[in-house]
Amino acid sequence: MHPLVQFNPAIRFGKPCIIGTRIAVQDILSWLGSGMSFEEIEEDFPELTQVHIRAALAFAANIERRTRQVAA
Repeated sequence: MHPLVQFNPAIRFGKPCIIGTRIAVQDILSWLGSGMSFEEIEEDFPELTQVHIRAALAFAANIERRTRQVAA
């Protein structure tokens, strides 16, 4: 798991979130997928930095890599 991402059953039903926020990795990925830039996300959510956004991407990439290893 990425050090900036946490699982807490009391926050967002246990979805992986950026530590210190209630912002889920899934939210960040959705924003990026819809075309928002890092800067736009930072403007809309000032508690996030580019480091947090990159952490969400790294977390998602790691999940994908582990999924492929198990499925193979």
